[in-house]
Amino acid sequence: MAELTLPLGKVRCMNCAGKIKQALSSLPGIESVDVDTQQAVIRGNVEPTTVINTITALGYDAGYHYELPLSGLSCGKCVNKISNALAQQPQVFDYHVNKTLLTVTTTLAKSEIIALVESLGYQVPTLTTIELALSGLSCGRCVAKVEQALSDEPLISHYTVSKDSATIDTTLDPQSVIACIKALGFSAKVITSDCLQAKDVNHNEAPQEQDILTKDTPTTPEIPIQTTHNTSTDSDDAKQFILSGMTCASCVASVEKAMRAVPGVTSASVNLAERTALVNGSAAAEQIIAAVSDAGYGAELSEDEQTRRQRQQIQNEQTYRQHMRNAYIALGAGIPMMAWGLFGGSMMIVSPTSQIGWGSIGILTLILLVTVGRHFFVNAWKAFKHHRATMDTLVALGTGAAWLYSMLAVIAPDLLPAQARHVYFEASAMILGLITLGHALEARARSRTSKALEKLMDLQPQTAVIVENGEEREVPLADVKTGMLLRLYPGGKVPVDGTIEQGQSYIDESMLTGEPIPANKQVGDTLHAGTINQNGSLLFRAEKIGRDTMLARIIDLVRQAQSSKPALARLADTISSIFVPTVMIIAVMTAMIWYYFGPDPSSVYMLVTATTVLIIACPCALGLATPMSVTVGIGRAAEYGVLIRNAEALQVAANIDTVVLDKTGTLTEGKPQLVEHHSYNDFSDNQILMLAASLEQGSEHPLAKAIVDAAKAQSLALLTTQTFDAKPGFGICGQVNGHTLLLGNRKLMEQHAISMAEAEQDSHTISQQGATPIYIAINNQLAGLLGISDPLRHDSIDAIKRLKQMGLNVVMLTGDIEATANAIAAQAGIDHVIAGVLPDGKATQVAKLQQQGKRVAMVGDGINDAPALAQAEVGIAMGSGSDVAIESAQFTLVRHSLHGVVDALQLSAATLRNMKQNLFGAFVYNTLGIPIAAGVLFPFTGALLSPVIAGAAMALSSITVVSNANRLRFFTPVGSSRQPTTHKED
Repeated sequence: MAELTLPLGKVRCMNCAGKIKQALSSLPGIESVDVDTQQAVIRGNVEPTTVINTITALGYDAGYHYELPLSGLSCGKCVNKISNALAQQPQVFDYHVNKTLLTVTTTLAKSEIIALVESLGYQVPTLTTIELALSGLSCGRCVAKVEQALSDEPLISHYTVSKDSATIDTTLDPQSVIACIKALGFSAKVITSDCLQAKDVNHNEAPQEQDILTKDTPTTPEIPIQTTHNTSTDSDDAKQFILSGMTCASCVASVEKAMRAVPGVTSASVNLAERTALVNGSAAAEQIIAAVSDAGYGAELSEDEQTRRQRQQIQNEQTYRQHMRNAYIALGAGIPMMAWGLFGGSMMIVSPTSQIGWGSIGILTLILLVTVGRHFFVNAWKAFKHHRATMDTLVALGTGAAWLYSMLAVIAPDLLPAQARHVYFEASAMILGLITLGHALEARARSRTSKALEKLMDLQPQTAVIVENGEEREVPLADVKTGMLLRLYPGGKVPVDGTIEQGQSYIDESMLTGEPIPANKQVGDTLHAGTINQNGSLLFRAEKIGRDTMLARIIDLVRQAQSSKPALARLADTISSIFVPTVMIIAVMTAMIWYYFGPDPSSVYMLVTATTVLIIACPCALGLATPMSVTVGIGRAAEYGVLIRNAEALQVAANIDTVVLDKTGTLTEGKPQLVEHHSYNDFSDNQILMLAASLEQGSEHPLAKAIVDAAKAQSLALLTTQTFDAKPGFGICGQVNGHTLLLGNRKLMEQHAISMAEAEQDSHTISQQGATPIYIAINNQLAGLLGISDPLRHDSIDAIKRLKQMGLNVVMLTGDIEATANAIAAQAGIDHVIAGVLPDGKATQVAKLQQQGKRVAMVGDGINDAPALAQAEVGIAMGSGSDVAIESAQFTLVRHSLHGVVDALQLSAATLRNMKQNLFGAFVYNTLGIPIAAGVLFPFTGALLSPVIAGAAMALSSITVVSNANRLRFFTPVGSSRQPTTHKED
């Protein structure tokens, strides 16, 4: 009879202990059971797992349950080594091991389990419990999205996520976890970060750890409220690198893994289409470059966009010329050999003469392999040394196998059956030629993908005219410093952002705003880099230079977005990372099947099919499918004045079905005017207007400006305000010249029991006209009524028609009263109106729409609507490209027009459609190509696919994907009122 002692958890009292004792006593083989609140002692013949399962089924914990992070495990053998050691421990009842985590149920102390793992040569690293405040999560789908991302990270052992907080146990540093969450489009910040040696799930051994894991720490969700000052962002720590040596999606995964392993790197994203990487974090550039070099690739730091573009143009041109030269050489040698065979020439080794002839050709082919094809074999060897396989591996294996088999037939033909003495030198040469030609054409097509970004960069001049001590001189743009006085002549481009100090002119700002009419700029007005001076000479003071100018920030935003990855791209990368090894396994299996079961000469069929599978399955097209579309699509959006923060937002925006529009400043001009006023109870019109304007002069609300402007237009003297109290969603209260004033909506009057009977008819009339009625009470008596109208923008009606034509549900969300809101909506053609909403209630209304299954895009001014912008699946900020707008929303419209919303959604849909086309083509190509290459059609046709044809098809697939992505460069949104930005020469 054995005795088993199990520590217990969650046993609160002896009544709980009695339940456990009763359940265990009923098990067969049990002789006796003693249970208290701390442990259970069982005597008898029974499996420990049965006892544990019985106790846990009652809702209690039995044994110590640990989750230990692991490091140093590199393969399945390491996992088996720990598993076998645990299996030999009688006190270990259950365990699960992978390369990063050990989950174990045992009566051993945690320190004993850790000692066991370390005795095997592995480590249990320190586990950190990180508590984060989250923002931007609006529903269960958002929570699930974060949970999925955390579950995909092997270094995260445990997590709990809600809409406003997350508790995560991990060996990662907090910034890496935050970067993972931010990549999904949400915000996060650290509340606490406490170190644990490991996680004790039932906490039987370590009560102090229990306190850390369950302490109730208040969370403060971040809401992306915009501010008027320039704040630092994650992009301040971003470094861009130009990469070399990458050929396929497997290379992408290897480079990203190497970069992320560098201490201080929080995130790394590689763009295969542009051969660039964007790395965030505090790590030094030299460390990152060294890590990439150790992984077998090349990297160099790109200091700025201009340098990057020039360097990449040189690199692309060199690559193109080299590939074309190699392709000509290889095809020049391969085509005659292939023609010889096609037109009846013998390619068999039948005599010493043929041995000498084909042996000479074999030496010529070897020279091709070590010159034209050298980089395939060098890169394949590098990949092999780093325990990975890439496209170069497949090409090197395919061409190398064809050459080795052919040389075997030349040197020792007697080792092969007579019918198997066939040479395939032409296959090696043609495969090299066709794949290299495909790479050349792909490089040429890739160079066109960033044309949109180049057009933006070309808008900024490379020199500026500075004025010092009354003298003017032209200097390179890099020499311009903040505070310098600059001269801008007619026809010149503005070099940096600044404020006019002398002169007046018309500035063409169409590249930013899309407005074709030049803007009249006078002293005190702001100039933006890249805009063009139409006439008049200006003196202006430089305020923002280099990367701080609006144009530079726009370029930086586009660059980061092009380097980001949507969910589709991450899926493709995951598949590609295991694709090449899978193809190699398929090739080996194909070779074995043909060798053992194929007709004679089986060795020939084995070589042809295995080589063809290796060549046709190269995942170039798969790796290029999404980054090409993202790069071109986001660049095209920038040409239309649509700035997209990341590719994930682009994918989400393509599936939007509801557009919620703020009224003031979005649908309307945002410049309210006083159109009507009435006075009551012996107050005069001038008196109520003077008092109202006096009170409003301390307010920044758009309606306040309309009242103040109306009083000034009538030359009314404004009085001093003694007190001022803003009531958001209601109005304002205060004292002016000894009078107590209430100025606001109906709710404010009702709140103070002010009778509005006299103004009912006037209020109704004002509302029916689409104006907003503003009540004025003086000394608790109704004194007047103001009608303020904010007219619709001239293009809002047409833009809403376009939204409806796309099948979208358009909703107007406003704090105005229902009558006014309905009047404006009727003018705009909007059927669904949500009125009378307080500023803090807009996000709630968006959430209600989401609860109805709607996928919502919220369009607002980016300041008052920030909570609603964060709540929606996609937030679209209207504006003129100011700093705060660029920082806040997933989409920012540089021009202030609802047409930009339609353009943004249509471009998102077109880009997602293009990505799916590319992925479909790449998947179908490999799905159909591999079986055909393996010979599934041989029983029906009697013919096998030639490795030469496979090489041509592989090259064609990449060219097709690149060409299809470049079609987006010519996409024009249906009904768009804006022409894309183009570079105009001075």
